[in-house]
Amino acid sequence: MPRCRWLSLLLLTIPLALVARKDPNKDEKGVLRKLQPTNASDANVRQCLWFAMQEYNRESEDKYIFLVVRTLQAQLQVTNRLEYLIDVEIARSDCRKPLSSNEICAVQENSKLKKKLSCSFLVGALPWNGEFTVMEKKCEDA
Repeated sequence: MPRCRWLSLLLLTIPLALVARKDPNKDEKGVLRKLQPTNASDANVRQCLWFAMQEYNRESEDKYIFLVVRTLQAQLQVTNRLEYLIDVEIARSDCRKPLSSNEICAVQENSKLKKKLSCSFLVGALPWNGEFTVMEKKCEDA
């Protein structure tokens, strides 16, 4: 009987020791692979950028749609999902919101309406499930 009590006590102590040992400053999302450069023309990068721009234009109070002018860099980090950090240059287009599906947009050339921004988007993706989330967005005048 004492052996069973000892074993029960041990089994109850192990989870407590594991919780107490956990470092509160350690990154909680469990990075499996840290940020590394990836090809900007990769299909997942393009999907994430398309999604980020849809969100950007939906949330923006600007009357015009913004387009990606150039992709500066793309990086991939693997956690419980694929996380893409994409740096781009975007510009105001000549298309007003809401955008119709058959409309072709070009970057605004009118000097009064011309506007360029540098943006960084961190997009979490489970592309095999069609799930995308803009985790962080930072844009500033270019």
